[in-house]
Amino acid sequence: MSDLREAAQGVKAWPFEEARRVLKRYRTAPPDKGYVLFETGYGPSGLPHLGTFGEVARTTMVMRAFREISDIPTKLICFSDDLDGMRKVPGNVPNSDALHAHLQKPLTSVPDPFGTHESFGHHNNAQLRRFLDKFDFEYDFYSATEFYCSGKFDETLIRAAENYDAIMKVMLASLREERRRTYSIFLPIHPETCRVLYVPIKEVNASNGTITFDDETGNEMTLPITGGNVKLQWKPDFGARWAALGVDFEMYGKDHSTNTPIYDKICRILGQPAPEHFTYELFLDENGQKISKTLGNGVSIDEWLSYGSTESLSYFMYQKPKTAKRMHFDVIPKAMDEYQQQLRAYEDQDSKARLNNPAFHIHGHNVPSSDMVVPFGMLLNLAAVANADEKNQLWGFIKRYAPGASPLTHPGLDQAAGFAVRYYNDFVKPKKVYRAASELECEALLDLRAQLDTYRGELDAETLQSIVFACGRERFDPLRDWFKAIYEVLLGASQGPRFGGFIALYGIKESIKLIDDALDGKFLPT
Repeated sequence: MSDLREAAQGVKAWPFEEARRVLKRYRTAPPDKGYVLFETGYGPSGLPHLGTFGEVARTTMVMRAFREISDIPTKLICFSDDLDGMRKVPGNVPNSDALHAHLQKPLTSVPDPFGTHESFGHHNNAQLRRFLDKFDFEYDFYSATEFYCSGKFDETLIRAAENYDAIMKVMLASLREERRRTYSIFLPIHPETCRVLYVPIKEVNASNGTITFDDETGNEMTLPITGGNVKLQWKPDFGARWAALGVDFEMYGKDHSTNTPIYDKICRILGQPAPEHFTYELFLDENGQKISKTLGNGVSIDEWLSYGSTESLSYFMYQKPKTAKRMHFDVIPKAMDEYQQQLRAYEDQDSKARLNNPAFHIHGHNVPSSDMVVPFGMLLNLAAVANADEKNQLWGFIKRYAPGASPLTHPGLDQAAGFAVRYYNDFVKPKKVYRAASELECEALLDLRAQLDTYRGELDAETLQSIVFACGRERFDPLRDWFKAIYEVLLGASQGPRFGGFIALYGIKESIKLIDDALDGKFLPT
Protein backbone atom coordinates (compact mmCIF):
# COMPACT_ATOMS: atom_id res chain seq x y z
CA MET A 1 0.00 0.00 0.00
CA SER A 2 1.38 3.41 -0.97
CA ASP A 3 1.97 6.05 1.71
CA LEU A 4 -0.76 8.19 0.18
CA ARG A 5 -3.32 5.39 0.18
CA GLU A 6 -2.41 4.53 3.74
CA ALA A 7 -2.91 8.18 4.73
CA ALA A 8 -6.29 8.20 2.98
CA GLN A 9 -7.59 5.37 5.17
CA GLY A 10 -7.93 7.61 8.20
CA VAL A 11 -9.05 10.82 6.53
CA LYS A 12 -12.23 12.14 8.16
CA ALA A 13 -13.33 14.48 5.37
CA TRP A 14 -16.91 13.54 4.48
CA PRO A 15 -16.14 12.46 0.84
CA PHE A 16 -13.70 9.87 2.18
CA GLU A 17 -16.21 8.60 4.73
CA GLU A 18 -18.71 8.06 1.91
CA ALA A 19 -16.09 6.51 -0.38
CA ARG A 20 -15.19 3.94 2.27
CA ARG A 21 -18.86 2.93 2.57
CA VAL A 22 -19.00 2.36 -1.19
CA LEU A 23 -15.80 0.31 -1.17
CA LYS A 24 -17.22 -2.05 1.47
CA ARG A 25 -19.65 -3.30 -1.21
CA TYR A 26 -16.71 -4.84 -3.06
CA ARG A 27 -14.46 -6.16 -0.30
CA THR A 28 -14.39 -9.64 -1.80
CA ALA A 29 -14.60 -8.95 -5.54
CA PRO A 30 -14.96 -6.04 -7.96
CA PRO A 31 -18.36 -5.39 -9.58
CA ASP A 32 -19.36 -7.58 -12.51
CA LYS A 33 -20.08 -4.51 -14.63
CA GLY A 34 -16.39 -3.57 -14.32
CA TYR A 35 -16.76 -0.24 -12.55
CA VAL A 36 -18.35 1.46 -9.57
CA LEU A 37 -21.28 3.61 -10.70
CA PHE A 38 -22.05 6.97 -9.16
CA GLU A 39 -25.31 8.58 -10.24
CA THR A 40 -26.91 11.96 -9.88
CA GLY A 41 -30.41 12.82 -11.02
CA TYR A 42 -31.90 16.00 -12.42
CA GLY A 43 -35.51 17.04 -12.89
CA PRO A 44 -35.52 19.47 -15.86
CA SER A 45 -38.86 21.07 -14.97
CA GLY A 46 -37.14 24.44 -14.71
CA LEU A 47 -33.79 26.02 -15.35
CA PRO A 48 -30.86 24.40 -13.50
CA HIS A 49 -29.88 26.04 -10.22
CA LEU A 50 -26.97 25.77 -7.85
CA GLY A 51 -28.50 22.87 -5.97
CA THR A 52 -28.39 20.85 -9.18
CA PHE A 53 -24.75 21.73 -9.70
CA GLY A 54 -23.99 20.98 -6.07
CA GLU A 55 -25.25 17.44 -6.35
CA VAL A 56 -22.88 16.71 -9.23
CA ALA A 57 -19.99 18.54 -7.56
CA ARG A 58 -20.39 16.66 -4.30
CA THR A 59 -20.82 13.29 -6.02
CA THR A 60 -17.61 14.01 -7.94
CA MET A 61 -15.85 14.68 -4.64
CA VAL A 62 -16.92 11.28 -3.32
CA MET A 63 -15.79 9.64 -6.57
CA ARG A 64 -12.41 11.40 -6.34
CA ALA A 65 -11.97 10.14 -2.78
CA PHE A 66 -12.93 6.63 -3.90
CA ARG A 67 -10.14 6.67 -6.47
CA GLU A 68 -7.64 7.39 -3.70
CA ILE A 69 -8.59 4.28 -1.75
CA SER A 70 -9.35 1.84 -4.59
CA ASP A 71 -8.17 0.84 -8.05
CA ILE A 72 -11.67 -0.14 -9.22
CA PRO A 73 -12.66 2.05 -12.21
CA THR A 74 -15.45 4.58 -11.65
CA LYS A 75 -18.20 6.14 -13.73
CA LEU A 76 -20.52 9.07 -13.10
CA ILE A 77 -23.94 9.34 -14.73
CA CYS A 78 -26.01 12.50 -14.75
CA PHE A 79 -29.57 11.32 -15.39
CA SER A 80 -32.26 13.74 -16.60
CA ASP A 81 -35.90 12.87 -15.87
CA ASP A 82 -37.02 14.61 -19.04
CA LEU A 83 -39.83 12.14 -19.78
CA ASP A 84 -41.74 13.51 -16.77
CA GLY A 85 -44.93 15.39 -17.56
CA MET A 86 -44.81 19.16 -17.08
CA ARG A 87 -47.05 19.56 -14.03
CA LYS A 88 -46.98 23.37 -13.89
CA VAL A 89 -45.58 26.18 -15.97
CA PRO A 90 -42.39 27.78 -14.61
CA GLY A 91 -42.76 31.47 -13.90
CA ASN A 92 -39.22 32.39 -14.97
CA VAL A 93 -39.38 31.56 -18.70
CA PRO A 94 -40.44 33.72 -21.68
CA ASN A 95 -43.80 33.17 -23.34
CA SER A 96 -44.95 31.13 -20.35
CA ASP A 97 -48.65 31.53 -21.27
CA ALA A 98 -48.07 29.49 -24.42
CA LEU A 99 -46.95 26.51 -22.34
CA HIS A 100 -50.28 25.95 -20.59
CA ALA A 101 -51.58 23.99 -23.57
CA HIS A 102 -48.77 21.50 -23.04
CA LEU A 103 -49.30 20.63 -19.39
CA GLN A 104 -48.74 16.93 -18.55
CA LYS A 105 -46.77 16.36 -21.74
CA PRO A 106 -43.26 14.95 -21.33
CA LEU A 107 -40.77 17.79 -21.03
CA THR A 108 -39.15 16.63 -24.27
CA SER A 109 -42.52 17.09 -26.01
CA VAL A 110 -43.09 20.63 -24.72
CA PRO A 111 -42.03 23.42 -27.12
CA ASP A 112 -38.98 25.36 -26.04
CA PRO A 113 -40.16 28.83 -24.86
CA PHE A 114 -36.66 30.15 -25.57
CA GLY A 115 -36.84 29.03 -29.18
CA THR A 116 -33.35 27.53 -29.22
CA HIS A 117 -33.96 23.77 -28.92
CA GLU A 118 -36.40 21.16 -30.09
CA SER A 119 -38.13 21.07 -26.70
CA PHE A 120 -38.16 22.60 -23.24
CA GLY A 121 -36.55 19.45 -21.87
CA HIS A 122 -33.76 19.60 -24.46
CA HIS A 123 -33.20 23.27 -23.62
CA ASN A 124 -32.88 22.63 -19.91
CA ASN A 125 -30.65 19.60 -20.50
CA ALA A 126 -28.36 21.73 -22.66
CA GLN A 127 -28.24 24.39 -19.94
CA LEU A 128 -27.29 21.82 -17.34
CA ARG A 129 -24.58 20.30 -19.51
CA ARG A 130 -23.18 23.72 -20.34
CA PHE A 131 -22.92 24.54 -16.65
CA LEU A 132 -21.38 21.20 -15.74
CA ASP A 133 -18.86 21.45 -18.57
CA LYS A 134 -17.61 24.75 -17.16
CA PHE A 135 -16.30 22.76 -14.24
CA ASP A 136 -14.73 19.97 -16.31
CA PHE A 137 -16.78 17.24 -14.65
CA GLU A 138 -16.23 13.73 -15.99
CA TYR A 139 -19.75 12.41 -16.58
CA ASP A 140 -22.01 10.57 -18.98
CA PHE A 141 -25.34 12.24 -19.64
CA TYR A 142 -28.46 10.07 -19.74
CA SER A 143 -31.86 11.27 -20.94
CA ALA A 144 -34.89 9.42 -19.56
CA THR A 145 -36.63 9.94 -22.91
CA GLU A 146 -33.80 8.23 -24.76
CA PHE A 147 -33.46 5.60 -22.01
CA TYR A 148 -37.11 4.59 -22.24
CA CYS A 149 -37.62 5.01 -26.01
CA SER A 150 -34.42 3.25 -27.11
CA GLY A 151 -35.27 0.05 -25.29
CA LYS A 152 -32.45 0.32 -22.72
CA PHE A 153 -35.01 0.20 -19.94
CA ASP A 154 -37.23 -2.49 -21.49
CA GLU A 155 -35.81 -5.45 -19.57
CA THR A 156 -36.34 -3.69 -16.26
CA LEU A 157 -39.87 -2.61 -17.22
CA ILE A 158 -40.80 -6.21 -18.05
CA ARG A 159 -39.33 -7.30 -14.72
CA ALA A 160 -41.43 -4.61 -13.03
CA ALA A 161 -44.55 -6.02 -14.70
CA GLU A 162 -43.61 -9.52 -13.56
CA ASN A 163 -43.20 -8.23 -10.01
CA TYR A 164 -46.11 -5.81 -10.23
CA ASP A 165 -47.94 -7.02 -7.14
CA ALA A 166 -44.82 -6.91 -4.97
CA ILE A 167 -43.93 -3.36 -6.06
CA MET A 168 -47.54 -2.24 -5.68
CA LYS A 169 -47.56 -3.61 -2.13
CA VAL A 170 -44.56 -1.42 -1.29
CA MET A 171 -46.14 1.65 -2.87
CA LEU A 172 -49.69 1.22 -1.52
CA ALA A 173 -48.38 1.00 2.04
CA SER A 174 -47.02 4.55 1.63
CA LEU A 175 -50.18 6.11 0.16
CA ARG A 176 -53.39 7.51 1.57
CA GLU A 177 -56.61 5.58 1.01
CA GLU A 178 -57.90 7.91 -1.71
CA ARG A 179 -54.71 7.65 -3.73
CA ARG A 180 -54.57 3.87 -3.35
CA ARG A 181 -57.81 3.42 -5.28
CA THR A 182 -56.36 4.71 -8.54
CA TYR A 183 -52.61 4.27 -8.14
CA SER A 184 -50.43 2.25 -10.48
CA ILE A 185 -46.67 2.21 -10.85
CA PHE A 186 -47.17 2.56 -14.63
CA LEU A 187 -48.13 5.84 -16.30
CA PRO A 188 -49.26 5.51 -19.93
CA ILE A 189 -48.25 8.19 -22.42
CA HIS A 190 -51.24 8.83 -24.69
CA PRO A 191 -50.25 8.08 -28.30
CA GLU A 192 -52.38 10.95 -29.65
CA THR A 193 -52.25 13.73 -27.05
CA CYS A 194 -48.73 12.81 -25.79
CA ARG A 195 -49.93 13.51 -22.25
CA VAL A 196 -48.63 11.49 -19.33
CA LEU A 197 -51.84 10.00 -17.91
CA TYR A 198 -52.53 9.54 -14.22
CA VAL A 199 -55.34 6.99 -14.71
CA PRO A 200 -56.24 3.66 -13.08
CA ILE A 201 -54.75 0.61 -14.79
CA LYS A 202 -57.30 -2.11 -15.56
CA GLU A 203 -54.79 -4.86 -16.40
CA VAL A 204 -51.05 -5.44 -16.34
CA ASN A 205 -50.14 -8.32 -18.62
CA ALA A 206 -46.58 -9.35 -17.91
CA SER A 207 -46.57 -12.20 -20.43
CA ASN A 208 -47.09 -9.92 -23.42
CA GLY A 209 -45.75 -6.75 -21.76
CA THR A 210 -48.84 -4.53 -21.97
CA ILE A 211 -51.11 -2.45 -19.80
CA THR A 212 -54.82 -1.74 -20.36
CA PHE A 213 -56.57 1.38 -19.14
CA ASP A 214 -59.31 3.90 -19.95
CA ASP A 215 -57.99 7.21 -21.16
CA GLU A 216 -59.34 10.56 -19.98
CA THR A 217 -62.28 10.36 -22.42
CA GLY A 218 -63.26 6.83 -21.34
CA ASN A 219 -61.80 4.97 -24.32
CA GLU A 220 -60.16 1.67 -23.42
CA MET A 221 -56.59 1.43 -24.66
CA THR A 222 -53.85 -1.17 -24.48
CA LEU A 223 -50.20 -0.11 -24.79
CA PRO A 224 -46.89 -1.96 -24.61
CA ILE A 225 -44.92 -1.01 -21.52
CA THR A 226 -41.71 -0.95 -23.57
CA GLY A 227 -40.37 1.45 -26.18
CA GLY A 228 -41.30 4.70 -24.44
CA ASN A 229 -45.08 4.13 -24.44
CA VAL A 230 -45.24 3.98 -20.66
CA LYS A 231 -43.14 5.43 -17.87
CA LEU A 232 -42.88 4.58 -14.22
CA GLN A 233 -44.15 6.81 -11.44
CA TRP A 234 -41.25 8.72 -9.98
CA LYS A 235 -40.71 6.66 -6.82
CA PRO A 236 -40.73 3.29 -8.62
CA ASP A 237 -38.65 4.92 -11.37
CA PHE A 238 -35.98 5.80 -8.83
CA GLY A 239 -35.59 2.24 -7.60
CA ALA A 240 -35.96 0.70 -11.07
CA ARG A 241 -33.27 2.95 -12.47
CA TRP A 242 -30.88 1.85 -9.74
CA ALA A 243 -31.59 -1.76 -10.65
CA ALA A 244 -31.29 -1.22 -14.42
CA LEU A 245 -27.98 0.63 -14.23
CA GLY A 246 -26.43 -1.08 -11.21
CA VAL A 247 -26.01 2.18 -9.29
CA ASP A 248 -23.60 1.99 -6.35
CA PHE A 249 -23.94 5.50 -4.92
CA GLU A 250 -26.46 8.32 -5.19
CA MET A 251 -26.97 11.43 -3.11
CA TYR A 252 -30.07 13.53 -2.94
CA GLY A 253 -31.76 16.22 -0.90
CA LYS A 254 -33.38 15.80 2.47
CA ASP A 255 -36.81 15.98 0.84
CA HIS A 256 -36.16 12.49 -0.60
CA SER A 257 -35.00 10.90 2.65
CA THR A 258 -38.38 9.50 3.72
CA ASN A 259 -38.64 7.71 0.37
CA THR A 260 -35.28 5.96 0.62
CA PRO A 261 -36.74 2.70 2.05
CA ILE A 262 -39.22 2.63 -0.86
CA TYR A 263 -36.49 3.13 -3.47
CA ASP A 264 -34.37 0.44 -1.82
CA LYS A 265 -37.16 -2.16 -1.62
CA ILE A 266 -38.11 -1.70 -5.27
CA CYS A 267 -34.50 -1.99 -6.37
CA ARG A 268 -34.16 -5.27 -4.46
CA ILE A 269 -37.47 -6.62 -5.80
CA LEU A 270 -36.04 -6.05 -9.28
CA GLY A 271 -33.03 -8.16 -8.46
CA GLN A 272 -30.28 -5.71 -7.54
CA PRO A 273 -28.77 -4.50 -4.26
CA ALA A 274 -29.71 -0.96 -3.29
CA PRO A 275 -26.93 1.62 -3.61
CA GLU A 276 -25.28 3.58 -0.86
CA HIS A 277 -27.02 6.87 -0.21
CA PHE A 278 -26.05 10.29 1.07
CA THR A 279 -28.72 12.78 2.08
CA TYR A 280 -27.78 16.46 2.07
CA GLU A 281 -29.59 19.43 3.51
CA LEU A 282 -31.40 21.77 1.17
CA PHE A 283 -30.27 25.23 0.12
CA LEU A 284 -32.31 28.20 1.25
CA ASP A 285 -32.85 31.58 -0.43
CA GLU A 286 -32.35 34.94 1.29
CA ASN A 287 -35.71 34.57 3.05
CA GLY A 288 -34.99 31.08 4.34
CA GLN A 289 -37.23 29.38 1.77
CA LYS A 290 -36.22 26.21 -0.06
CA ILE A 291 -34.68 26.89 -3.46
CA SER A 292 -36.94 25.72 -6.26
CA LYS A 293 -36.23 25.31 -9.98
CA THR A 294 -39.84 26.21 -10.73
CA LEU A 295 -39.84 29.36 -8.61
CA GLY A 296 -36.39 30.36 -9.78
CA ASN A 297 -35.46 31.75 -6.35
CA GLY A 298 -31.96 31.67 -4.99
CA VAL A 299 -28.83 32.20 -7.08
CA SER A 300 -28.25 30.70 -10.50
CA ILE A 301 -24.93 29.26 -11.56
CA ASP A 302 -24.37 32.07 -14.05
CA GLU A 303 -25.15 34.65 -11.37
CA TRP A 304 -22.60 33.20 -8.96
CA LEU A 305 -19.98 33.10 -11.69
CA SER A 306 -20.60 36.80 -12.37
CA TYR A 307 -19.31 37.66 -8.90
CA GLY A 308 -17.12 34.75 -7.85
CA SER A 309 -14.83 32.07 -9.23
CA THR A 310 -15.80 28.53 -10.14
CA GLU A 311 -13.54 27.33 -7.35
CA SER A 312 -15.33 29.45 -4.74
CA LEU A 313 -18.60 27.85 -5.78
CA SER A 314 -17.13 24.36 -5.47
CA TYR A 315 -15.76 25.30 -2.05
CA PHE A 316 -19.21 26.45 -0.93
CA MET A 317 -20.64 23.11 -2.05
CA TYR A 318 -18.00 21.17 -0.14
CA GLN A 319 -18.74 22.87 3.17
CA LYS A 320 -21.07 21.07 5.62
CA PRO A 321 -23.42 19.29 3.19
CA LYS A 322 -25.50 18.04 6.14
CA THR A 323 -26.28 21.62 7.23
CA ALA A 324 -28.96 23.79 5.60
CA LYS A 325 -27.28 26.88 4.15
CA ARG A 326 -28.49 30.19 2.77
CA MET A 327 -27.66 30.41 -0.88
CA HIS A 328 -27.64 34.13 -1.61
CA PHE A 329 -25.25 36.66 -3.06
CA ASP A 330 -23.90 37.71 0.33
CA VAL A 331 -22.18 34.33 0.83
CA ILE A 332 -19.91 34.82 -2.21
CA PRO A 333 -17.24 37.11 -0.68
CA LYS A 334 -16.69 34.76 2.27
CA ALA A 335 -16.43 31.75 -0.04
CA MET A 336 -13.89 33.58 -2.20
CA ASP A 337 -11.61 34.38 0.73
CA GLU A 338 -11.94 31.05 2.55
CA TYR A 339 -11.11 29.12 -0.60
CA GLN A 340 -7.88 31.11 -0.96
CA GLN A 341 -7.03 30.43 2.68
CA GLN A 342 -7.29 26.70 1.96
CA LEU A 343 -4.96 27.03 -1.04
CA ARG A 344 -2.33 28.76 1.11
CA ALA A 345 -2.66 26.16 3.85
CA TYR A 346 -2.30 23.26 1.39
CA GLU A 347 1.26 24.21 0.43
CA ASP A 348 2.70 23.39 3.86
CA GLN A 349 0.49 20.43 4.83
CA ASP A 350 1.45 16.75 4.99
CA SER A 351 -0.32 14.10 2.92
CA LYS A 352 -3.09 13.38 5.42
CA ALA A 353 -3.83 17.06 6.06
CA ARG A 354 -3.94 17.70 2.32
CA LEU A 355 -6.55 14.96 1.84
CA ASN A 356 -8.64 16.69 4.52
CA ASN A 357 -8.26 20.06 2.81
CA PRO A 358 -11.26 21.21 0.70
CA ALA A 359 -8.77 22.27 -2.00
CA PHE A 360 -7.96 18.60 -2.67
CA HIS A 361 -11.64 17.73 -3.05
CA ILE A 362 -12.00 20.54 -5.59
CA HIS A 363 -8.80 19.99 -7.58
CA GLY A 364 -7.52 16.52 -6.75
CA HIS A 365 -3.74 16.49 -6.63
CA ASN A 366 -3.46 19.47 -9.00
CA VAL A 367 -4.06 22.14 -6.37
CA PRO A 368 -2.92 25.55 -7.68
CA SER A 369 -1.01 28.14 -5.69
CA SER A 370 -2.85 31.23 -4.52
CA ASP A 371 -1.86 34.50 -6.18
CA MET A 372 -4.31 36.56 -4.07
CA VAL A 373 -1.87 38.94 -2.38
CA VAL A 374 -4.94 41.04 -1.55
CA PRO A 375 -7.99 39.30 -0.02
CA PHE A 376 -11.29 39.55 -1.85
CA GLY A 377 -12.93 41.34 1.07
CA MET A 378 -10.20 43.97 0.90
CA LEU A 379 -10.73 44.39 -2.84
CA LEU A 380 -14.42 45.01 -2.16
CA ASN A 381 -13.64 47.78 0.29
CA LEU A 382 -11.04 49.23 -2.05
CA ALA A 383 -13.66 49.31 -4.80
CA ALA A 384 -15.99 51.09 -2.37
CA VAL A 385 -13.65 53.91 -1.38
CA ALA A 386 -12.38 54.29 -4.95
CA ASN A 387 -15.98 54.16 -6.22
CA ALA A 388 -14.56 51.93 -8.96
CA ASP A 389 -16.40 51.19 -12.19
CA GLU A 390 -13.74 48.88 -13.63
CA LYS A 391 -10.92 46.76 -12.25
CA ASN A 392 -8.04 48.87 -13.63
CA GLN A 393 -8.94 51.50 -11.05
CA LEU A 394 -7.91 49.01 -8.37
CA TRP A 395 -4.63 48.01 -9.93
CA GLY A 396 -2.92 51.33 -9.14
CA PHE A 397 -3.40 50.64 -5.43
CA ILE A 398 -2.56 46.94 -5.78
CA LYS A 399 0.75 47.58 -7.57
CA ARG A 400 1.85 50.07 -4.90
CA TYR A 401 1.01 47.52 -2.20
CA ALA A 402 2.53 44.56 -4.10
CA PRO A 403 5.01 45.99 -6.68
CA GLY A 404 5.63 42.61 -8.31
CA ALA A 405 1.96 41.97 -9.05
CA SER A 406 0.27 42.53 -12.42
CA PRO A 407 -2.74 41.13 -14.30
CA LEU A 408 -0.36 38.86 -16.23
CA THR A 409 1.58 37.51 -13.24
CA HIS A 410 -1.47 37.28 -10.96
CA PRO A 411 -4.43 36.24 -13.17
CA GLY A 412 -6.47 35.00 -10.19
CA LEU A 413 -6.10 38.37 -8.48
CA ASP A 414 -7.01 40.15 -11.70
CA GLN A 415 -10.15 38.04 -12.07
CA ALA A 416 -11.04 38.70 -8.43
CA ALA A 417 -10.61 42.45 -8.94
CA GLY A 418 -13.18 42.28 -11.74
CA PHE A 419 -15.55 40.30 -9.52
CA ALA A 420 -15.07 42.80 -6.70
CA VAL A 421 -15.93 45.82 -8.84
CA ARG A 422 -19.02 44.11 -10.22
CA TYR A 423 -20.13 42.93 -6.77
CA TYR A 424 -19.57 46.39 -5.27
CA ASN A 425 -21.62 48.17 -7.92
CA ASP A 426 -24.49 45.68 -7.87
CA PHE A 427 -24.80 44.89 -4.17
CA VAL A 428 -22.70 47.17 -1.95
CA LYS A 429 -23.09 50.59 -3.54
CA PRO A 430 -26.93 50.60 -3.53
CA LYS A 431 -26.95 49.70 0.18
CA LYS A 432 -24.15 51.99 1.46
CA VAL A 433 -25.34 53.99 4.45
CA TYR A 434 -22.91 56.37 6.12
CA ARG A 435 -23.50 57.88 9.53
CA ALA A 436 -21.96 60.73 11.48
CA ALA A 437 -19.41 59.90 14.15
CA SER A 438 -20.28 60.31 17.82
CA GLU A 439 -18.14 62.56 19.99
CA LEU A 440 -16.10 59.62 21.26
CA GLU A 441 -15.76 58.13 17.75
CA CYS A 442 -14.68 61.52 16.40
CA GLU A 443 -12.01 61.72 19.08
CA ALA A 444 -10.68 58.26 18.21
CA LEU A 445 -10.71 58.93 14.46
CA LEU A 446 -8.81 62.19 14.95
CA ASP A 447 -6.27 60.28 17.04
CA LEU A 448 -5.91 57.74 14.23
CA ARG A 449 -5.50 60.58 11.73
CA ALA A 450 -2.73 62.13 13.82
CA GLN A 451 -0.94 58.78 14.20
CA LEU A 452 -1.06 58.20 10.44
CA ASP A 453 0.12 61.73 9.70
CA THR A 454 3.29 61.20 11.70
CA TYR A 455 3.84 57.61 10.60
CA ARG A 456 7.05 57.09 8.63
CA GLY A 457 7.34 53.30 8.57
CA GLU A 458 6.69 50.74 5.85
CA LEU A 459 3.19 50.00 4.58
CA ASP A 460 3.01 47.01 6.87
CA ALA A 461 -0.49 45.74 7.57
CA GLU A 462 0.26 44.38 11.07
CA THR A 463 2.03 47.54 12.23
CA LEU A 464 -0.80 49.72 10.96
CA GLN A 465 -3.35 47.41 12.56
CA SER A 466 -1.59 47.92 15.91
CA ILE A 467 -1.98 51.68 15.50
CA VAL A 468 -5.68 51.31 14.71
CA PHE A 469 -6.07 49.00 17.70
CA ALA A 470 -4.31 51.40 20.07
CA CYS A 471 -6.56 54.31 19.09
CA GLY A 472 -9.62 52.41 20.20
CA ARG A 473 -8.32 50.27 23.08
CA GLU A 474 -8.67 52.87 25.82
CA ARG A 475 -11.89 54.34 24.49
CA PHE A 476 -14.19 51.46 23.59
CA ASP A 477 -15.53 48.53 25.56
CA PRO A 478 -16.14 46.21 23.82
CA LEU A 479 -13.42 47.04 21.30
CA ARG A 480 -15.53 45.75 18.40
CA ASP A 481 -17.60 48.96 18.72
CA TRP A 482 -14.51 50.85 17.55
CA PHE A 483 -14.12 48.77 14.42
CA LYS A 484 -17.86 48.94 13.76
CA ALA A 485 -17.62 52.73 13.94
CA ILE A 486 -14.75 52.71 11.42
CA TYR A 487 -16.77 50.68 8.96
CA GLU A 488 -20.00 52.66 9.34
CA VAL A 489 -18.44 56.13 9.36
CA LEU A 490 -15.65 55.64 6.80
CA LEU A 491 -16.96 52.89 4.54
CA GLY A 492 -20.75 53.09 4.88
CA ALA A 493 -20.88 49.40 5.78
CA SER A 494 -21.69 47.35 8.86
CA GLN A 495 -18.51 45.28 8.62
CA GLY A 496 -15.22 45.30 6.80
CA PRO A 497 -11.60 44.13 6.63
CA ARG A 498 -8.79 44.44 9.14
CA PHE A 499 -8.38 48.15 8.83
CA GLY A 500 -4.60 48.12 9.12
CA GLY A 501 -4.42 45.99 5.99
CA PHE A 502 -6.84 48.34 4.27
CA ILE A 503 -4.65 51.35 5.07
CA ALA A 504 -1.61 49.53 3.71
CA LEU A 505 -3.46 48.86 0.47
CA TYR A 506 -5.26 52.18 0.10
CA GLY A 507 -2.34 54.35 1.21
CA ILE A 508 -1.55 56.59 4.22
CA LYS A 509 -2.42 59.90 2.55
CA GLU A 510 -5.55 58.44 1.01
CA SER A 511 -6.70 57.06 4.38
CA ILE A 512 -6.11 60.44 6.06
CA LYS A 513 -8.26 62.11 3.41
CA LEU A 514 -10.91 59.43 3.90
CA ILE A 515 -11.08 60.29 7.61
CA ASP A 516 -11.18 64.02 6.84
CA ASP A 517 -13.99 63.66 4.32
CA ALA A 518 -16.02 61.47 6.68
CA LEU A 519 -15.64 63.87 9.62
CA ASP A 520 -16.51 66.81 7.36
CA GLY A 521 -19.79 65.06 6.53
CA LYS A 522 -19.05 64.66 2.83
CA PHE A 523 -20.48 61.12 2.75
CA LEU A 524 -23.71 62.00 4.56
CA PRO A 525 -26.91 62.52 2.59
CA THR A 526 -27.71 66.16 1.92
